[in-house]
Amino acid sequence: MITLEKNGAVATLTINRPESLNALHQELIIEFSNTLKSLQNDQTVRVVKVCGAGDKAFVAGADISQMKDMDSQDAKLFSYKGQHLFSDIEASDKIFIACVKGFALGGGCELALACDLIYASDKAKFGLPEVTLGLIPGFGGTQRLSRMVGALKAKELIYTGKMISAQEAFSLGMVNQVFLHETFDRSVDEVASAILKNGPFAVRRAKQAIVEGQNLKMSEALEVEKQHFAFCFSSPQSKEGMNAFLEKRKPNWDHKS
Repeated sequence: MITLEKNGAVATLTINRPESLNALHQELIIEFSNTLKSLQNDQTVRVVKVCGAGDKAFVAGADISQMKDMDSQDAKLFSYKGQHLFSDIEASDKIFIACVKGFALGGGCELALACDLIYASDKAKFGLPEVTLGLIPGFGGTQRLSRMVGALKAKELIYTGKMISAQEAFSLGMVNQVFLHETFDRSVDEVASAILKNGPFAVRRAKQAIVEGQNLKMSEALEVEKQHFAFCFSSPQSKEGMNAFLEKRKPNWDHKS
């Protein structure tokens, strides 16, 4: 259900259930969690592309055929597992890129929202249609979407359950950029390459500062930034980066933790 390929410092994690539009069910979430633990222990990987098999769907939601037989306790556990997985993505020191080519609905939209960056093909669609099933988003969608686009727009999208285009998602600030479907993979790879050119330690610290500070008061968030900024100076990479700049050469990040 989950396939993992590595190409240097970039790993591609693919949710591979195209016959079900890559819908999430409990077994897949457990497998995803185990794969994430393996990636977290692999210090050679810096960027993780999260994809859905095929062109029709990134992830079209949670598996309704499994959900229909759940009671409240089953649903609470299912929600916990999904929220825990997506929070682990957010807390990981890897940079996660959601590569959305088709439908990102329900749990698929929530998965994308948990990633660091979201890139969409011009054929992609986004939405949280849970209310059309008599449900609400349960993998963090009510919270992450409102923090990303504001409560007013999040309420409209969640209350109506409507699906929006990649371009509208971009205009709302849900998507970093929309790429042509035909050149999508190459365009995302260019973003990954741009990240990999920079200091690995600094990129990790930047992510931590953003994630830790985003829900704090400004004074508290600035303290978080100050601590991570100072910590960068404890790494040989900061000296390498500054010396390379002054010497007008490219930095060599290898073997400098």
